[in-house]
Amino acid sequence: MFKFKHEALETNTGLLLVATMMAISVGGLVEIAPLFLIEDTMEKVEGVRPYTPLEQMGRDIYIREGCYTCHSQMVRPFRDEQLRYGHYSLAAESKYDHPFQWGSKRTGPDLARLGGKYSNEWHVQHLIAPRSVVPESVMPNYPWLMENRLNYADIGQRMRALRAVGVPYSINQEEYERNVKDFGPEMAAQFHIPNARESLVAQVRAGNYDGDPSYVSEMDALVAYLQVLGTMVDFSQIKPEELVKFR
Repeated sequence: MFKFKHEALETNTGLLLVATMMAISVGGLVEIAPLFLIEDTMEKVEGVRPYTPLEQMGRDIYIREGCYTCHSQMVRPFRDEQLRYGHYSLAAESKYDHPFQWGSKRTGPDLARLGGKYSNEWHVQHLIAPRSVVPESVMPNYPWLMENRLNYADIGQRMRALRAVGVPYSINQEEYERNVKDFGPEMAAQFHIPNARESLVAQVRAGNYDGDPSYVSEMDALVAYLQVLGTMVDFSQIKPEELVKFR
């Protein structure tokens, strides 16, 4: 009897499709439904903020160039990973990432804790000619990042798109004041969409990421993004007992 039903399911395309969809739906609900019911799914961590316009442009270039195919941005909670990269990644660190860059493999090292580890000059040289600073590297050269001017004319539209999926960029005074309260006046000014272009240029001038102040390059944006990775959370201010629930 069972054999007959099994054969009937396999030989009937429509019935097999319906059964497959039901199985996927049940499995999906079992995995997803609890996330809407557990308040602690996303831990609250001080310091996590959206990316500035320049950092966001750098992140877009990072994705455009396919950097995510060789580098993950997620330190797993294993001793060997923490000894090499630092504290394991927290879910809250990716709350403003669309899409997140956790990755599925590593050809190069994990970049979740890269910010501040090397100087701007090191990053520029590493991106232009990786083997000049890391002889064993298999990373390709990216010399055009230094030559290409950054096209940030649409940064406002990019931020509006991210705002639509929950990133708290502001477009009016009420939202701006909310960000002042949540992130401080300096960051709130960076997150205000009407000021996006001016904020981007101001950060380039202050940081001088590519070492050439004559124009805003794609290198400026990418280095600014790399330098912020893993720097938002101050783990020295989190008590050991609090870290347990963040695993």
